[in-house]
Amino acid sequence: MLNISLAGLIGAIAGTFVAGVIFHLGIGPLDRWMRARAQPTDAQDSSEEMMSLVRRLVLAADLLLFAGLGYWIGSSVWG
Repeated sequence: MLNISLAGLIGAIAGTFVAGVIFHLGIGPLDRWMRARAQPTDAQDSSEEMMSLVRRLVLAADLLLFAGLGYWIGSSVWG
């Protein structure tokens, strides 16, 4: 059976919140950088799909990193 501590769960929730804030603050500059770097061509749909994929990957990595870090900090500090 998997034992999840309450402190770790609270830390993971806090880490998820931090990941959302960091994603919200960081996705704007990343989006602007990607748009400036994109070549104006007929394949605009391909470019938009790639940007959407990058946004989702950044969000997933953010959530995994900060939720895991929050769980670890919560478990080690409070319980």
